[in-house]
Amino acid sequence: MNRVGVIGGGQLAWMMAEAARKLNLTLVVQTPNESDPAVSVAQETLFARVNDASATEVLSTHVDVITFENEFVDLDALAKIQNVIFRPSLSALRPLLDKYVQRNFLKTYDLPTPDFWLLGERDVEFPVVLKTRRLGYDGQGTFIIRDAATWEATIEKLQNIPIVLEEFIPFDRELAVMAARSSSGEIAIYPIVETQQENQVCRRVIAPAEVSKGVQQEIHRIAQTVLEKLDVVGIYGFELFLTKDDRVLVNEIAPRTHNSGHYTIDACETSQFEQQLRAVSDLPLGSPALNCQGALMVNLLGFEQAESEYLEQRNAIAQLPNTFVHWYGKSESRPGRKLGHVTVLLDDVTDLRQQALEIASTIEEIWYRH
Repeated sequence: MNRVGVIGGGQLAWMMAEAARKLNLTLVVQTPNESDPAVSVAQETLFARVNDASATEVLSTHVDVITFENEFVDLDALAKIQNVIFRPSLSALRPLLDKYVQRNFLKTYDLPTPDFWLLGERDVEFPVVLKTRRLGYDGQGTFIIRDAATWEATIEKLQNIPIVLEEFIPFDRELAVMAARSSSGEIAIYPIVETQQENQVCRRVIAPAEVSKGVQQEIHRIAQTVLEKLDVVGIYGFELFLTKDDRVLVNEIAPRTHNSGHYTIDACETSQFEQQLRAVSDLPLGSPALNCQGALMVNLLGFEQAESEYLEQRNAIAQLPNTFVHWYGKSESRPGRKLGHVTVLLDDVTDLRQQALEIASTIEEIWYRH
């Protein structure tokens, strides 16, 4: 399994490149645009939409295995391709790509989830969460609705788009965890992290999260159950709610590497990207352990419509101690777009969370100074 095809050429595929070089693997990427980040680092690129199954069939003739950078694919069309190994398999993706189907999958295996229903099945009480069933990411397709006027406007906007409604959870914190499984059934679970969102977009990740032993055990149970029931080969990201009474609820599952795991590049013995490649290419999984006491990850989000490399801000952030700046090479900035991220290694365990928040504030003051 030396030649790995990747459907998608964004920053997640871009971040696989260093791991692929380390493992002596060849990356072949299917992505539509020459400006997509992974084009500059992949050994070969097939220019086509990520949901173009005919292009994926061509890709399959050039690689040993195909994995995924995103889930914007046509599973039914991919299922018609002969003699190709997808990892994760299409059957491991199918229960997760539609958010309503994903909720039902979790319910089937008694995994904790917010209450959910389809439009028209019950009366709506506010606040309520409305999600498009497919193709939502970075907060797109998720709406927290608190009044009737907003409800009516949102329903009007989303006419003919399948949606699912969910119970609003007044959580105490949001958590996440990355978990990988190999073809032999070996499982590696990364440290549980705290994520901090604004407008449904991740701004900061703190590793490890301060949680009880019981919460840790429950999250490990959830991750292990999903990976085993779906016979996953690859890495999945789990987004979770933690309530004030220490209940854990699954928010969403991403069947791929995930923003909440970017800290692993600098802060763990094996990055999430190396782990994905190890799993899909039949190499033993690496250790998911931290190589430091803790870590902070801050997303560098676009705050304007512009074309800029933001060198002044990046250089200033890079001067902070134990700091690593990852820039995705995107040519265009727009509000909310993920342009890069910063990881800071933390070695002082005294009030690690407060220390992380203070450093995050410093980074954001530099970045958003304009």
